[in-house]
Amino acid sequence: MPPCLLSARPPFPFISCRVSTEAVRTPPPPSLPLNPPTTALPSLTCALQCPHFQSCSGCTHEFNLHRPPIVDEATDFFKSLGVSDFTFDSCRLYGWRCRAKLAVRGSSVSPLIGLYQEGTHNVVDIPDCKAHHPRINAAVELLRQGIKQLNVEPYDEDQGTGDLRYVQMAVTTHNTSIPASERYRNGKVQITLVWNSRNEKSPNSDKLDALAYFLWRNGGSRSNNHNIHSVWANFQTSTNNVIFGNRWRHLLGENDFWEHVGGIDISLAPSSFGQANTRAFDILLRKLQKYVPYGASVTDLYAGAGVIGISLAASRKCRSVRCIEINKESKLSFEKTVSRLPKSVDSSISWHNADTSIVGL
Repeated sequence: MPPCLLSARPPFPFISCRVSTEAVRTPPPPSLPLNPPTTALPSLTCALQCPHFQSCSGCTHEFNLHRPPIVDEATDFFKSLGVSDFTFDSCRLYGWRCRAKLAVRGSSVSPLIGLYQEGTHNVVDIPDCKAHHPRINAAVELLRQGIKQLNVEPYDEDQGTGDLRYVQMAVTTHNTSIPASERYRNGKVQITLVWNSRNEKSPNSDKLDALAYFLWRNGGSRSNNHNIHSVWANFQTSTNNVIFGNRWRHLLGENDFWEHVGGIDISLAPSSFGQANTRAFDILLRKLQKYVPYGASVTDLYAGAGVIGISLAASRKCRSVRCIEINKESKLSFEKTVSRLPKSVDSSISWHNADTSIVGL
């Protein structure tokens, strides 16, 4: 079979609509005027309706989310490759984002937790983000309380001072102890605190431990509101725009983070790349599977932990799957995911640490 080359791309946001190529290209009925005299108000049925829109740089499209401009471009792209049945199927409008990296600025009295305003390094506080999974917003609020109570100083970019630089929130919706219909809304949040120090022995480590215990005590497995999956620390002292440093430490809660997409269980360490839109990614993988021939040899470029390639190995009985990824931290997640595959999967599956942009296949 011919080899298949795959490269991960960010998924579309979940919205409450479905668009096919026919729907995108259908002209208006003859009875409707092609050039109405006045501009109609945008429909709110497929609108973002977020109080942070315009000030926050996270979202760029507010109305008519059932037909963003990119749909036409994607339709033409896939048609050029002979794919005529492309559909835009995203399911959710609100609460679709299961992974978020947020800057922490301001002061311990009034912390700002959010994204940069467009073209600046001014952080916009986004406590009511409509894209975030509700559990992320709840965890952000809990973090805000901990910063205030424990007098944790947010990072000051100009001075290079402060304790907490960023926070990463990742939601796992894979919990086999409850019905499948309840798993998404009852997701648990893995929190990574990006701390402004070289390691856990730095002078401000006491505050890091105190903040981690505050989060776990109020949101962990023994709390009245079990919202937190685990708490991790990442240590970063660089003055550039790179969010994470090279040192990670598991503080509290579960060590392994699992999700179920594309028909397989996947492991994702906090240092591994993961798609933000879990449900859309699952839909994408299941659609992709039908285009890959049984027994194909697959190379998954920019593979991360190899989720796309491993999913194809399991569903299409691939002869071989090679996953190419520059981030060496992803290898352990790859190995854990492969270890959970059914014994019936006998593909040759390998992971290679390389920069795809400069190393040839």
